[in-house]
Amino acid sequence: MSTTDTDYRVSSYTDQYRIYELTETSTDSSVQICPERGGIVIGCKLNGEQLLYLDRATFLDPKANIRGGIPVLFPICGQLAGGEYEWEGVTYKMRNHGVSRTAVWEVAEQNADGQASLTLVQRSDAQTLASYPFDFELRFTYRLKDGKLDILQSYRNLSDRPMPVQAGFHPYFATGDAKKLAYESDAAKLLDYNDGEVKTFDGTVDLSGLVESVALLDARTPSIAFPLGDKGTVKLDYSEAFRTVVLWSVQGKPFICVEPWTAPNEALNRKEGLLMVAPGEALKLELGISYRR
Repeated sequence: MSTTDTDYRVSSYTDQYRIYELTETSTDSSVQICPERGGIVIGCKLNGEQLLYLDRATFLDPKANIRGGIPVLFPICGQLAGGEYEWEGVTYKMRNHGVSRTAVWEVAEQNADGQASLTLVQRSDAQTLASYPFDFELRFTYRLKDGKLDILQSYRNLSDRPMPVQAGFHPYFATGDAKKLAYESDAAKLLDYNDGEVKTFDGTVDLSGLVESVALLDARTPSIAFPLGDKGTVKLDYSEAFRTVVLWSVQGKPFICVEPWTAPNEALNRKEGLLMVAPGEALKLELGISYRR
């Protein structure tokens, strides 16, 4: 099925799962999204260039965590010590990166009028409440327009008390084999999770040989740009609430993850950097991805 105008199209097809594709003909851009696998973007071609890495085997395996695309992180980013945290005197267990990246999201709206967009919704259920004792509704709109992908996010608290949120994304960019990249960011410090030390950031990070990630901590401008191999430059623009950008890779794999997070790792345990959403209110955030040659 599809809806079209002269430039924009929203269509869907089956590749083991139902995939929705946003297309903008004039800029040779397209985005593929899989609601069943955590509302994940699995492909993002902007201005003729595919930006994302995807391990297809992990995507097709319903029991595997997908290695690639743009996984959604909520209500935590990263890991919890021992896989658990305490809130209001009760201990809960939660998997790495939270409850959204493995959930089935609902398609709420499609639009091909002046843009190509898809709106997905995830709501709390018995499974999420076992790990995260808050009723919520997440509503994400993936919008392709003018050769740029925007992810418009709403995190609504349907509970009767303030809801703690650490939100983020885990994009895998197809940067090739190079692990030492220059990043356009005005951050001055980074936290190296490999040794726990805060270090000076001079504009370049070498992820060669590192197992754990590093995190840029103190950027004043909510954006970062970096080379996509020798092809061009990717730029991320995001809401000021995304105060941390995590950089991570795996040796021998042709990607680097550049991850906007609203707080560093272990925020729920440290009770630091959390965004508290009032009952009945919604936290609104944005992430934009663009590419220039």
